[in-house]
Amino acid sequence: MSSAFGATEKSTRQVSTLRRFLRYVRPYRKQVPIALLCVLIGAASQAVGPFFIGWSIDNLIAQGNLQGLLLALLALTTIYVLGIQAIREQIVRVGWIVQHVLAQLRQDIFTKVQSLPLSYFDRSEAGDLMSRLLNDVSTVNQAFGQTIAQMLGNLFSLIGIIIAMLSINLQLGLVSNFVVPLMILTTALFSRWARSRFRVTRKTIGELSTKLEEDIGSVREAQAFNRVQLNIDEFDQLNAANRDANIEAVAITAAFLPSIDFLNTLATAGVLAYGGYLAVSGQATVGVVTAFLIYVQQFFRPIQILSQFYTQAQSALAGLERIFSLLDEPSQLNDAPNAIEMPPIQGEVKFQNVAFGYTPNQRVLNQVNLLAKPGQTIALVGATGAGKSTIINLILRFYDVTEGAVLIDGIDVRSVTQASLRRQIGIVLQDTVLFSGTVAENIAFGRPDATHAEIESAAQIANVHELITTLPKGYSTYLGERGAMLSQGQRQLISIARAVLIQPRILILDEATSSIDTRTEALVQDAIARLLQNRTSFVIAHRLSTVTQADQVLVVQGGQIVEHGTHQELLDQQGIYANLYALQLGSTTPVNTAP
Repeated sequence: MSSAFGATEKSTRQVSTLRRFLRYVRPYRKQVPIALLCVLIGAASQAVGPFFIGWSIDNLIAQGNLQGLLLALLALTTIYVLGIQAIREQIVRVGWIVQHVLAQLRQDIFTKVQSLPLSYFDRSEAGDLMSRLLNDVSTVNQAFGQTIAQMLGNLFSLIGIIIAMLSINLQLGLVSNFVVPLMILTTALFSRWARSRFRVTRKTIGELSTKLEEDIGSVREAQAFNRVQLNIDEFDQLNAANRDANIEAVAITAAFLPSIDFLNTLATAGVLAYGGYLAVSGQATVGVVTAFLIYVQQFFRPIQILSQFYTQAQSALAGLERIFSLLDEPSQLNDAPNAIEMPPIQGEVKFQNVAFGYTPNQRVLNQVNLLAKPGQTIALVGATGAGKSTIINLILRFYDVTEGAVLIDGIDVRSVTQASLRRQIGIVLQDTVLFSGTVAENIAFGRPDATHAEIESAAQIANVHELITTLPKGYSTYLGERGAMLSQGQRQLISIARAVLIQPRILILDEATSSIDTRTEALVQDAIARLLQNRTSFVIAHRLSTVTQADQVLVVQGGQIVEHGTHQELLDQQGIYANLYALQLGSTTPVNTAP
């Protein structure tokens, strides 16, 4: 019972998936009637041809009517030429529709990925997302884009052939079609086995893509830590799993096609035996039997093509299920129905009894209260995992608080549109992200409409203008993937220029100088000092020497702010901050933190 229920549930899911895919065809529905008309013309030509041949044998060849036979051959040629042209047009039009549908599907996937909440990426792998965008869509393209036009033509041809056979001779038609129930049963059994195997192939190719993307991006680390052979062995295991899954799927397909061929031979034998009996007994003419033999061959050719399409469709439906499961993921935090545009920010930031957890059962922040006045620099210090980056994420509203509220200028960030909020906040991350493109395009990432003069001015403030002028093509220099031709410090300076260009009222620096050499750090600190003027800023830093001038230093521990004050005030308290500062200076006299 459970097996039957499971099969029914799978079939229902497949039908639902197919219906959803067909909704993508609606914008192109005006093209569908023309394509279907071509399908019908092509199918009619296939069904009429054998009937015409049988009629010619009985009424022309048997009567020695050569002139009539020539006219019949001319008419038959015309029928087939029209049919071929109709089939060609049908393939072109259906292919046009499917390619537009697939392009929209890719666009929807990419748009969805861009709007997914950060929590989704916390639990998902980039390689699997790439597999859905490329491999799964490619599988759908192979099944629907390349063969659906042929499938439609053969489906209607099959219907036409069955009608013609039953119309010419009902008894012989029934004998010819006695294998149809066997074919339906065979197809149902093989499709059930194929469906489960193709799901495995889609899963394993996703895992393989994830591994490939991860290992290619970490070749340097793999060589440095002598992990090359281990990575090869792990990839070999995933590759073997994908290979075995595909071999099993191919084996099912390979067993299916000979089964259809056997049924084809069985039906041909039935027509020869029973048709020969009818012809000898005078109940059917030779032309009728000949027409039926041609029909039987034509009858099984569409079935073979439909069967091949069916096995391909199993893989495509498995891919569509993965695609639609991604599209059904909840999007990023939605703006409130009555969300307003964030007014020009003055810069006051307040956390009011804030609690937050990435999962319902584990809180990262608990009862956090802080107040940053306009123009103040707030330093966040503490051990890794203490909650510093989470505080920043809540200011940007990458996540919503579990309890309490985050207020900017007294306005709850949940009550304004995300775009208007983030438009006025600049961020410079520890792991600088540059994109394939020119230097100018990278600086203007947040303001694509910026003029060259504005871009150059931002670069000058960020102390990176002189560096850019030494590049081969200056601001038009193409940086390559992730800005690989630049050093870490140089990439950081360009990211600071990017933040400068949007003129933020609130600035976030997440370990902005942690991976920079001393000389470059001086340039960065000078650029930041100018950038911080009259702006509220939050600085995350493990190097406490970089936050000595902050207006407030907040020590975060266990998701709470356990100390706050200026650098000197915290040193005077002889607490956690003072102890951390002494350790970083290499002091041989530990600070006493006892009460």
